[in-house]
Amino acid sequence: MSTRELLRTNPVAARRFSIFLVFICTVLGAAAQILMKIGTQSAQHDGALQLLLAIFHTPTLFAGYALYGLSTLVLVVALKYGELSILYPVIALTYVWVTALSVFIYGESLNPLKLAGLGTVVVGVALLGKATRR
Repeated sequence: MSTRELLRTNPVAARRFSIFLVFICTVLGAAAQILMKIGTQSAQHDGALQLLLAIFHTPTLFAGYALYGLSTLVLVVALKYGELSILYPVIALTYVWVTALSVFIYGESLNPLKLAGLGTVVVGVALLGKATRR
């Protein structure tokens, strides 16, 4: 039995596979955002048009957009096998990864309100995950 057949005939496997793919999307999306920030800081630009053109001349900026594109493709596959109402909120985990990377890469600070917001996102995604099992 091929993977495609398994996903069509086994709803539990399809659901887990789609959630796994969306989790991968969150990691790719976070990496993309960090690369875009790095790229915009190194690109010389004075306006929107010059920044748009910088995408093609700044490797980190281009890589960030390429990862965003890859993330979108992975999301399309995930949506084929899962429920939109469950999968889309999982994308909110991207906020958690971007914040963590911002702390480690840029030395940005975390305060209690930021931590509470991130905790709310994580708890919300966990509750959605529990809701799918019922």
